[in-house]
Amino acid sequence: MKSAMKRLAEAAKDLKVAALIVAEEPSRSVFHSQQAAEKSAKGFLVLHNVPFRKTHDLGELGGQCAALHPGLADLLAEADSLTDYALVFRYPDAPYELDEPEAVEALAVATRVCETIKRLVQT
Repeated sequence: MKSAMKRLAEAAKDLKVAALIVAEEPSRSVFHSQQAAEKSAKGFLVLHNVPFRKTHDLGELGGQCAALHPGLADLLAEADSLTDYALVFRYPDAPYELDEPEAVEALAVATRVCETIKRLVQT
């Protein structure tokens, strides 16, 4: 339980950073949004003693979480859209320049993931 809660606490920190920089640094904000969702999903899996491979793939992690709690399926399928933000947009050869509206949407998705998983863990 302690390890799962630590991951959720780290996810909350990533969400906070994402919100603070969303307007000024959208490409960095989306990275932190992705990390928040990823850490929340991994925290949920840790809580249930489900092993997972080292990955940033929210589709894969989301599938594992949904197998434990089917109510997470739609939300975590939506969160899969954040997966590319872990790597693709962190480097100068990104396919395009992210803008604030895209970063705001990523933050909203990550926030829903984090809040939903936190509620499930606390019940």
